[in-house]
Amino acid sequence: MKIGGMLAKFGKSLSFEFYPPKDDAGFNNLSGTLSCLAQHHPSFVSITYGAGGSTHENTARAVTQIQRETNITVMPHLTCIDQDWADLRTLVRSYHSAGIENILALKGDPPPGTEHADRSCRQLQFGADLIRLLAPTGEFSIGMAVYPEGHMASPSLDADMLYTRDKAEAGAEFAITQMFFDNRLYYSFMDRAERWGINIPVIAAIMPIHDINKIRTFCGRCGATMPDWCAERFGDGRLNAEESRKIGVELATAQVADLIANGVRYFHFYTLNKDDMVTCIIRNLGLESYGLG
Repeated sequence: MKIGGMLAKFGKSLSFEFYPPKDDAGFNNLSGTLSCLAQHHPSFVSITYGAGGSTHENTARAVTQIQRETNITVMPHLTCIDQDWADLRTLVRSYHSAGIENILALKGDPPPGTEHADRSCRQLQFGADLIRLLAPTGEFSIGMAVYPEGHMASPSLDADMLYTRDKAEAGAEFAITQMFFDNRLYYSFMDRAERWGINIPVIAAIMPIHDINKIRTFCGRCGATMPDWCAERFGDGRLNAEESRKIGVELATAQVADLIANGVRYFHFYTLNKDDMVTCIIRNLGLESYGLG
């Protein structure tokens, strides 16, 4: 099922993000997690793609395994930085042959140590470049990433919205946000999107905080803000795993409840390949009804 059409038809969605396992044990764990989360009848699930395409083989394995063994719509992430279109086209064709109908098209992160390399001569520099190559075939419903605080490489919020509109006009049918913890950032982004004429569905991505120190690190890498009031709930970071989990579930439940109260109907949860926190949040809010059940 193509996600763009699904969102237009149902006006709501519940989805989950996984990362590609590194070994057979990880794939077994992913299968168990997916089995648990499948009870919520997700609209779709996505599989991430490592910096510079570093996980492309395991991403493809996870995507095709889910496609083959379940009836869940699966969407691979696809990044283009430091990759040639000829190589990506081979992967894209294999997805199409396997019945995959959706791709999240991204610029992606450069391999470590190459952040400042000159890429001006490359065919693929930005997410919009990849979207322009994928969209004309009509084979995929294409999603893009958006950034409630602006992409960390954008010189201004206006520049960020210009790039965002460029991706939508290139053929992206829906968007998924970067993680955020202060809903005012999402609401402000949606106001900007309206002013810039960007009217595709924007799915709110939610990161339940399981370990405050790890999430702080994630924030530093992607330019997301960890609000003081949020971090303070975890004190000095010495809480045990269960205490942290409970606070993380409470905070994410309150965040999603506020989004729902303000009319948001599309939710994408970062699972970190675990099901327990996400399941608690879904049950707290009755989010099963946002899936395809």
